[in-house]
Amino acid sequence: MRLPNWVGDVVMATPALAALRAAHPEAEIVAEGRPYLAGLVRGLTSIDAFLPEARGTRARVRSLRAGRFDWVVLLPDSVRSALAPFLARVPVRAGYARDPLRRALLTHGLVPPAEGGRRVPISMVERYLRITRALGCADADRRTRLAVDTALREVVAKRLAEAGLAPRQRTLLVTPGASFGSSKLWPPGHFAVACDQIGRRHGLAVVIAPGPGEEALAEAIARGMQEHAVVLAEPPTTLAELVALIAGAALQLGNDTGPRHIAVALGVPAVVLIGPTDPRHTAHQLERQRVLREDVACSPCGLKACPIDQRCMTRIAPERVVAAAAELLT
Repeated sequence: MRLPNWVGDVVMATPALAALRAAHPEAEIVAEGRPYLAGLVRGLTSIDAFLPEARGTRARVRSLRAGRFDWVVLLPDSVRSALAPFLARVPVRAGYARDPLRRALLTHGLVPPAEGGRRVPISMVERYLRITRALGCADADRRTRLAVDTALREVVAKRLAEAGLAPRQRTLLVTPGASFGSSKLWPPGHFAVACDQIGRRHGLAVVIAPGPGEEALAEAIARGMQEHAVVLAEPPTTLAELVALIAGAALQLGNDTGPRHIAVALGVPAVVLIGPTDPRHTAHQLERQRVLREDVACSPCGLKACPIDQRCMTRIAPERVVAAAAELLT
């Protein structure tokens, strides 16, 4: 299976992986994807190996030929992702076909959900499961799942202890960034107010885990807080460590990004700030989430950078986040 490139989308693809495993328990299932995703899918029983995507079409063709694969399930929609399996002559190539060229590269081309020629937003979990169903694989588990490495739990616990946290201290894990773009970012000042209040009210230590390039954002939140916050910026937290961090948290707070989906897959309650993206794409397992958004006319716009005042995010008041956290924690 060729995995998506976004962390959240990979997590939402785990039910499709489970369907493949249930339908073909004896098959060798290999997850191909960007190298940094290896730590995210580590330990999943639905895959047997991870294949880092080779750089360049020729190298990828050689990699796929060497694997002698019978099927390739393509979760990305791009022509580029389908070209190498076609050139490698993989017998079954399944995925969505939005245009004639992509359709020509597939043996099983699905029409994307649409009405009147426009894409219909559906949960990415359902979108990926439609591909495996087209291959005769019945749904096995519609819930997203991830595994947590025991050794990494210990690594994370040691790192938190070195930062001054007491053993078994309950934490509020804050992931303030967004690889998608600045339009998804909730203001640092809002984060600071909410973290102070949630931490005090529920006895939680605030731990901020920035992604690469988000260190300044994390520091801005910590500086704006009245209480102490642990910022795990140096060394940077790996994706596999982030999974272990979230698994041990009492609550995860962040934007509509990958860590949100990691929390959901691990059963950790999450408060989610969402603005420029359509919430219908991620509407699954909502019972332990609180998805907060503002009903403004320009949302969802899908833009990476807001051309006006980012009102869809700035108008989400910290008090709403504090109230949502209280619902989940009590």
